[in-house]
Amino acid sequence: VNHLPEDMENALTGSQRSHASLRDVHSINPTQLMARIESYEGREKKGISDVRRTFCLFVTFDLLFVTLLWIIELNVNGGIESTLEKEVVRYDYYSSYFDIFLLAVFRFKVLILAYAVCRLRHWWAIALTTAVTSAFLLAKVILSKLFSQGAFGYVLPIISFILAWIETWFLDFKVLPQEAEEENRLLLVQDASERAALIPGGLSDGQFYSPPESEAGSEEEAEEKQDSEKPLLDL
Repeated sequence: VNHLPEDMENALTGSQRSHASLRDVHSINPTQLMARIESYEGREKKGISDVRRTFCLFVTFDLLFVTLLWIIELNVNGGIESTLEKEVVRYDYYSSYFDIFLLAVFRFKVLILAYAVCRLRHWWAIALTTAVTSAFLLAKVILSKLFSQGAFGYVLPIISFILAWIETWFLDFKVLPQEAEEENRLLLVQDASERAALIPGGLSDGQFYSPPESEAGSEEEAEEKQDSEKPLLDL
């Protein structure tokens, strides 16, 4: 017997929620829904979101910045031509910075191909580039003789390592969650528009109009007037 009030309460709350959802559907403005759908479709037609474009710009900055530092290093260590021949033609893993530049090119090609050309919505490509970059730089710092070649022995590996992890953070915490949120919003708006289309017309404010309550005692006053008028009629 004790379970009956709880069941009745659950039934009442369920009916209230259903009425509330119906009111929400009735209150949908089709014009606003179509405007939102068109805005989301316009973003889809652009092909790439704003946050993804920012990520691709940062990947390009990564390549250009590492290239700039490498060119400065070539110029500082005795001229571009002679140092370029030493680091590229006579490449030595223990003393050359050329492989750090190639690592930046590798990150650029993989990330632009995955997230700009193929528009990938997964983190495996950035995980691959970051893992390769981190492993290669750690091995090069441990085994090579870069620290004996001046400031660039510290700057280039550290900058490459930091940029790779910033790209990982930006994609995983900004690009993918924001695009998933926009896609969920589009689905919700489309679902709401479909529900609104099933409802003929919409509920106007007049349908929810309730007349003002009659004043207290008005019926009693009318009865008293009728009683007072009866003796006059009898006369």
